[in-house]
Amino acid sequence: MKQILLILIAIFFLLTIESNAQFNWPDGKKAAVVFTYDDALDGHLDVAVPQLDEFGLKGTFYCTGNSPSLYNRTDEWRKIARNGHELGNHTIFHPCDGTRGDWVKPEYNLKNYTLEQIVVELKAANTLLKAIDGKTERTFAYTCCDFVAGGTDFSGEVEKLFTGGRLIGPVPETMIGYNVYKTPSQGVDSPTVEELIASVDEALKKGTIVVFLFHSVGGGYLNVGAEEHRKLCEYVQKNEKDIYTGTFLEVMQYIKKTGK
Repeated sequence: MKQILLILIAIFFLLTIESNAQFNWPDGKKAAVVFTYDDALDGHLDVAVPQLDEFGLKGTFYCTGNSPSLYNRTDEWRKIARNGHELGNHTIFHPCDGTRGDWVKPEYNLKNYTLEQIVVELKAANTLLKAIDGKTERTFAYTCCDFVAGGTDFSGEVEKLFTGGRLIGPVPETMIGYNVYKTPSQGVDSPTVEELIASVDEALKKGTIVVFLFHSVGGGYLNVGAEEHRKLCEYVQKNEKDIYTGTFLEVMQYIKKTGK
């Protein structure tokens, strides 16, 4: 009886170790950090990309098809894709749930969309992005982090079209059960560099991942200051022995391939 009890305790101990085990990040690294940017803004080309490149980092830029910057500076967007940055899908018209505010036009209110309508828009955005970067595999960022169109959850359609999907949420406690199609990310608005670094340190402590969700860089709405952004890049680069970085596509591919 005592022997059986000892065996059961040993099994419980092993299971506890496994449940808290660190995810198997590449090269013994402790956590992952991913830089993502929404809406294809000029500040991404003028500030974010040069700073990422300075520190050898790659970002994912979620482009809305009707972005003025995407139209006016197409060659520059094509160039950053050639240099290893990802152009992600962020729809054509950036539809959101109309209850978020009067700024959501009725024609772009997801409550008024049908499932077929959002799927067609996602496919059209993929076609547009393929014409720019020539790629057929990419990821998606839910606009306003909404995934219901006309009362229907369309995340299942996202799984058919993309390698991963980004939402919003806290740094995960564990990678067990991590859903690459509804990944949490850290949305920011005028953050201090200490707040940004704290999110990285949290992921390192937990052995998981932090995905940053940026909009404007260096001025604009939901902004992160240029100096704060640069210092974050510098911190991540200085700790590269412990931090796995890549585009959202690359990191989601790794998580799907590796599992637990």
